[in-house]
Amino acid sequence: MNPEQDRFSYADAGVDIPAAEGLTRRLASLVASTRSDSVRGDFGSFGGRFKLTGDPELVASADGVGTKVLVAGMAARHDTVGEDLVNHCVNDILAEGAVPLFFLDYFACGTLEPEVAFDVVAGIARGCRENGCALLGGETAEMPGMYDPGDYDLAGFIVGQVTLPVPGRGGVSAGDMLIGLPSSGLHTNGYSLARGIVFDRMGLDIDDEYPGTGESVANVLLRVHLSYLRPLTLPCERGTIHALAHITGGGISGNLARVLPPDCDARVDVASWSPGPVFDVLARESGLGVDDLYGTLKMGIGMIAVVPSGEAEAVVEQIRTAGTPAFVCGEIAAGQGRVLLERGG
Repeated sequence: MNPEQDRFSYADAGVDIPAAEGLTRRLASLVASTRSDSVRGDFGSFGGRFKLTGDPELVASADGVGTKVLVAGMAARHDTVGEDLVNHCVNDILAEGAVPLFFLDYFACGTLEPEVAFDVVAGIARGCRENGCALLGGETAEMPGMYDPGDYDLAGFIVGQVTLPVPGRGGVSAGDMLIGLPSSGLHTNGYSLARGIVFDRMGLDIDDEYPGTGESVANVLLRVHLSYLRPLTLPCERGTIHALAHITGGGISGNLARVLPPDCDARVDVASWSPGPVFDVLARESGLGVDDLYGTLKMGIGMIAVVPSGEAEAVVEQIRTAGTPAFVCGEIAAGQGRVLLERGG
């Protein structure tokens, strides 16, 4: 047998090492743009090094953007899901009183398309810069057979330092008020439901208008997940935030319950804000009831802050001054650890 005919390389198996090496070289400038004084070592090492000072308490979190990556693929627009990923993780550790130190990403695909991967990491780098977070590195995994050509998955890992006094459920008590910070849209949860409704039930295409918005389906579904670090830093530093609930998978009901002590209920006034056309369409077309909707989707709210009743007005004003809308959306009452969805009164 001809040795050349019998040859079977990694490339023949579907893995393009030269393409991966070329992408790594291109990513170096993106990683460098997020570098801080605490970063040690060089990009391309076996691990990212970060020097801590003092006696810090750290918070770590890992998450992904779910099937939003499929919408990005349909739209051929990959430069936003990375920013989504960073902001999601930043908000999670913010709820624990932590500010971000560094971030790592995991990009997995069937066949590496360097331009797609570069756009994704460009979004990650942008999110890191805007949140003052160093991108130490990550992993690009090419796994033919695991993913279909053109598909990829994305995950992120963040480490932050506790510097903000946010006591969490231990600081929550009856009489506290709930302040809602609006979301830009779906953020990074509910996309399996949204895709089923928008593309399957309604028969819309990615470039069609999303009803009631005057924008394309792509623009609406790919709106970037907001970071609430900047607007919430000042009220957190002043000690006026008792707890923060990042509204992600599980919706308002599931996530607000995570900061409730067992002897308190959260009474959410769902008439205090309008979810907006994005959620109105999903509510109408799904036929789901209030409990299912608010237990699945964020319904227009991305973060809920629990504050003392006497500080609510001042905190709302501080958040608005920082450029983010905010409003009182309910209160904490004596109860049994439940989230109660009410309408006025």
